[in-house]
Amino acid sequence: MNILVTLAFHGGAYHGFQVQKNGRTVCEVFQDALEQLLGDRPDVKGCSRTDAGVHALDFKLNFHADTRIPMQKLPLALNRYLPADVRVLDARQVPEDFHARYWAHSKEYTYRLKNSAIDSPFEQGLYWRSPSPLDADAMHAAAQQLVGTHDFAAFMSAGSSIADTVRTIHRFSVTREGDMVLFKVAADGYLYNMVRILCGTLVEIGAGRMPAEGIARALESRKRSDAGPTLPPQGLFLSHVYYEPEGGTG
Repeated sequence: MNILVTLAFHGGAYHGFQVQKNGRTVCEVFQDALEQLLGDRPDVKGCSRTDAGVHALDFKLNFHADTRIPMQKLPLALNRYLPADVRVLDARQVPEDFHARYWAHSKEYTYRLKNSAIDSPFEQGLYWRSPSPLDADAMHAAAQQLVGTHDFAAFMSAGSSIADTVRTIHRFSVTREGDMVLFKVAADGYLYNMVRILCGTLVEIGAGRMPAEGIARALESRKRSDAGPTLPPQGLFLSHVYYEPEGGTG
């Protein structure tokens, strides 16, 4: 059967989700758990690659396997063999042709920024801190310029070889909760480091170092130098993956 799994993970100890030769990845430890539980190591299809150090609250993956373990018990069974920073939250059977990446119509990322001169002793590695005062309302207003279908070449990591740089952002919000500033963006797809560059650009605007008009300039020029810095990965979370109802996830 084709099984869809929802994962949450702390990405601090991993080189992203996709298996790589140069470091430990979430997919690798998940497949290790599958092998220990099922005696087989099926191919796993993830909804996203995710960069090193990036976290997930709602990561989706699917794999084909023959098992008599009821779907409601599979999360607990797999969690026995997974490290504490990776947890299976849910498992369900989906159509045979379901693919966690290709069936997704949009993904939402959240970036957590602590706007304070003092770090939290309880949330290390789960945010990026900026001591400079930031205007969240100005950042939210500027973010609305990014909503819609645009060429986001300026917001892609330099050196990336992706030719098609047009993406559609469905919504983008910036809100403040105490000293925590939350950036939430949902789009049909993302370029390499796109979310972290988008947020870095908005931080420049919120700090008064870039005018709001800088967004339009970067979109038009397509030059990486016209956008803001790439924020560090520890503040970034894959927060939700959206599928059509027929995708088996609602």
